[in-house]
Amino acid sequence: ARQMDHTGATIGSVVDAVQRVSSLVQQISAATKEQSIGIAQVNEAVTQLDTVTQQNAALVEEAAAASESLRSQAVALSQSISVFKLADDRDGADHSVGLA
Repeated sequence: ARQMDHTGATIGSVVDAVQRVSSLVQQISAATKEQSIGIAQVNEAVTQLDTVTQQNAALVEEAAAASESLRSQAVALSQSISVFKLADDRDGADHSVGLA
């Protein structure tokens, strides 16, 4: 009878341990799902950052091209008006406009 009681207690302990392990596995599973959702959100944010970075790079290229175009136009305009002299040219100084 004593061995039966001991065996019963051992089986009870095993059942308790299995229940605790099962609970831990469920908690790990829930945490894994949460982490997976978090990783997906981070991945989406990185994708959005990459898209915005590419758009910004394109805008920088457009701005650089527009700046170069404006510079070229300013040089051409400066060359076009360099033939004109200002009416008040008493001091003999060169008042022509020059851009590099």
